[in-house]
Amino acid sequence: MTRNIAAIGAAAINVELQAEPPLAKVSASGGYNYALPSFKKGSRLLFQGDSITDMNWGRNQNDRNHYLGHSYVYLIAARLGVDMPEAQLDIYNRGISGHTVSDLRKRWQKDAIEMKPELLSILIGTNDVGRGVKEEAFEAEYRAILDASRNSNPDLRLVLLDPFVLRSGGLKNEQAWTSRRTATDKLGAIVARLAKDYQAVHIKTQEIFDAAAKSVTPEQWIWDGVHPLPQGHELIARNWLQEVSARWSRK
Repeated sequence: MTRNIAAIGAAAINVELQAEPPLAKVSASGGYNYALPSFKKGSRLLFQGDSITDMNWGRNQNDRNHYLGHSYVYLIAARLGVDMPEAQLDIYNRGISGHTVSDLRKRWQKDAIEMKPELLSILIGTNDVGRGVKEEAFEAEYRAILDASRNSNPDLRLVLLDPFVLRSGGLKNEQAWTSRRTATDKLGAIVARLAKDYQAVHIKTQEIFDAAAKSVTPEQWIWDGVHPLPQGHELIARNWLQEVSARWSRK
């Protein structure tokens, strides 16, 4: 009798579980099903940007517990370190909270050129929007750092990510949202143009977050309209890996 009750209970649970609708797919990237990128052994990957990239990376590079911070950079490094340990990739985070593209340019020689990366990934723009930087100035400064890097290394691999926002936190306000999103989209269009001009991999981060927000809510991914939660960083990491692997996949 006890066994029959247990069997009936298990069957009911099974039916209930089967009745659950499938979870919505929030990203075109499968995350774990990408073709591995091709890198020379010991290649240096450098990530540049603002607070979204920074995420408290340890300024003491001898402290290997904290040297990458806890942004999408950490997630990318973890995934590649497991999937292709033989490459022994040398990964650095040089994002600094609050920085604009002009700030990047001021420290570019030390924090980019002299580091001699084989791959350079840049996510910048949200602070430029917040400070009202003009589109022309944003593009001119961005081109200056890209030119400097390419002149230093003609074979440099470039990855450019769009600035992005979602309607959460303070950006739930209609006026604030409209203003911020309009300005962000304008800088995103510049990044798309630069990616084409410099043959860079282009990560359409705003489109990625828009699609994810429609599947759940904006608050699931970005808590204050600008800064991603852990799952938001994972969303960036998965799409970064997919696009980089598609461009530079192993033969």
